[in-house]
Amino acid sequence: MPNKTNISILGCGWYGSALGKALITDGIRVKGSTTSAAKMDDLTATGIEPYIVNFLPGEEIYNADFFDCDVLWIAIPPKSRSGEGAVFIEKIRGIISAIKQFKIQNVVFISSTGVYADSNHHVNEETDPQPNTEAGRILFEAENLFRAEDSFKTTIIRFAGLIGPGRNPGRFFAGKKDIPNGNAPVNLIHLDDCIGISKAILAKQAFGYLFNACSPGHPAKADFYTHAAVVSGFEKPEFIKELKEWKIVESVNVGPILGYQYEALL
Repeated sequence: MPNKTNISILGCGWYGSALGKALITDGIRVKGSTTSAAKMDDLTATGIEPYIVNFLPGEEIYNADFFDCDVLWIAIPPKSRSGEGAVFIEKIRGIISAIKQFKIQNVVFISSTGVYADSNHHVNEETDPQPNTEAGRILFEAENLFRAEDSFKTTIIRFAGLIGPGRNPGRFFAGKKDIPNGNAPVNLIHLDDCIGISKAILAKQAFGYLFNACSPGHPAKADFYTHAAVVSGFEKPEFIKELKEWKIVESVNVGPILGYQYEALL
């Protein structure tokens, strides 16, 4: 990793904050953003230099110093359940405008394997996603906005379902009955692997790529979540042993380009 690397993380939520703390441990200077003044002290306590940054159309707030960085990490998932779709895309357009204004050369955009439809197939970075959910369509449109730019390099990370501290999969279905699609394979990634892949991208300077970030283990939904509940001391869930819509997310880029080895899910 280059000396004196300077990282700005736009969106210090569950993943962004953890990434920031991990990079600081490696001696990297990290600036992080929040839209809430109340969270500034929390970021400072972790060693992340806090900034108020907001790209809500008509309410843009940002400091030029935040965009003085070697790599801009963008980790702001769309709030599709609250109907943020069009607003999210406008936010992305504003962020891209700032990237060009401040001449940032390298960008990492966090997307999701939710861009792939459950098409009953194995999918990888070479697969046409054909998203069929609102969140998937929004993220794929955002990805394409970054791909259309040639004044900077964007690496896109599509994370699978996120588990880890504060997201114990044993809680997800604990005690529930008649849960559908129990034989469907899971597509998940632990926070430790999210951080590991992110650090590998920096170490390899792998900018301009697309990475599916998903554990290579794909146990059946019923098997995985029942085991997760038992080992965490929760009531067993009960699944319907059926196979409806599914997908298995794979990567043709993580191994060859990053040389990364995943840890166990549980």
